[in-house]
Amino acid sequence: MTLVDTRTPNPKQFIKGATGDWEIVIGMEVHAQVTSESKLFSGSSTEFGQPPNNNVSFVDAAMPGMLPVINVQCVRQAVRTGLGLKAQINKRSLFDRKNYFYPDLPQGYQISQFKDPIVGEGKVLLDMGEDGEVEIGIERLHLEQDAGKSIHDQHPNMSFVDLNRSGVALMEIVSKPDLRSSDEAKAYLSKLRTILRYLGTCDGNMEQGSMRADINVSVRKPGGEFGTRCEIKNVNSMRFAGQAIEYEARRQIDILEDGGAIDQETRLYDPKSGQTRSMRSKEEAHDYRYFPDPDLLPLEFDDALIAELAANLPELPDEKQARLIADYGITHYDASVLVTEQVKADFFEAVAKGRDGKLAVNWVNNELFGRLSKEGLNIEDSPVSPDQLGGIIDLISSGEISGKIAKDLFEIVWTEGGNPAEIVESRGMKQVTDTGAIEKVVDEIIAANPDKVAQVADKPSMVGWFVGQVMKASQGKANPQAVNEILKAKLGL
Repeated sequence: MTLVDTRTPNPKQFIKGATGDWEIVIGMEVHAQVTSESKLFSGSSTEFGQPPNNNVSFVDAAMPGMLPVINVQCVRQAVRTGLGLKAQINKRSLFDRKNYFYPDLPQGYQISQFKDPIVGEGKVLLDMGEDGEVEIGIERLHLEQDAGKSIHDQHPNMSFVDLNRSGVALMEIVSKPDLRSSDEAKAYLSKLRTILRYLGTCDGNMEQGSMRADINVSVRKPGGEFGTRCEIKNVNSMRFAGQAIEYEARRQIDILEDGGAIDQETRLYDPKSGQTRSMRSKEEAHDYRYFPDPDLLPLEFDDALIAELAANLPELPDEKQARLIADYGITHYDASVLVTEQVKADFFEAVAKGRDGKLAVNWVNNELFGRLSKEGLNIEDSPVSPDQLGGIIDLISSGEISGKIAKDLFEIVWTEGGNPAEIVESRGMKQVTDTGAIEKVVDEIIAANPDKVAQVADKPSMVGWFVGQVMKASQGKANPQAVNEILKAKLGL
């Protein structure tokens, strides 16, 4: 594969070295476990958390005479993912044998795809804030079977092998070397996971290993030739990805500035030390002796299958974000927060339907999501339903409660539940809009603070102090707009 540089160097991303600036070049190979009830070439269950070697058939264990049979659902999921990545779908692809030995790979080879993958070139768009939108190219997506898992911490001098994962379908999504910083790499992983979750093709659970990344890192002088890359294997968190890239880039810069050369190798990241360490020299394609798998025919399908799958794709994050901005008048940033998870966007739309979108998004993104984060809860576990939050917003919009009262009401609904309107009625929480009653409180505050009144003429901003006193005296029930108007009239402002 010929590497092509598609990015214009960004000085803000350069790393300072003793000999000048350096630029990081990053490419990723993300292994995403396909959402399917059975494995790629057998009927064994893919359920996570089962006892060791519980989800293993004769095919997964590579018993003599056992032949693979393609799981059509996994093929459909790969095509759907390709469509979600705006990628070319190849109607004819081949399965190959990738030959290498590990104790947790019973066959002694992995069934994968090499020269003819199921999905070709695509793209992922990243929102990088002040740096704008960045397009990251997808080189390919191919299907392959996962290996099992070697366990080394259960016995002092023996290792164990769990084959439950052996044969589970993986989509390997290979990016082009278009990433230029650890922040971009983390944003790419996050965006890719969001797309996969919207599509329902991978749950993106990095902690359970259903999505993990091999990260290729090299450094170069800005705009120069690509440097020698090192691959950081099996990174299973976005935070670790960022840390591994930062360390590895600095390690390579130090070597080059000392007059050394970078060895192309595979490395592992140790979160405890924050360092990468050498694992083995980097293999090339010829080391794996790829050849077409003789037990599997070429994978072929027609335009009708692609059209059917394309017609049933969900609304994806980029399209949803644009629609939320257009339909509800919310900011680009607020929409970007909502679309990180489909359930968050759905919750917002249930609240905002028929209401002020800007008011709704403030309550959803700030009050609700902020409280959920503080309590360590997911949106699915929210004690406040969309109907209840919508009810609070209705009371604000109608002028029955103020913003301060609304926050008190939100706390009651969060802890006790109930209908917001009934709570306001039964607990006497309605906002005071009677100008006569407000004027009486204003007169009392003015009379009690002649010194402050004298200061207002020279310092009009002092009116804010009076507003605060009136709101305090009314226990937050006075209409703030009415308070402001009455005070300005009384104080001659």
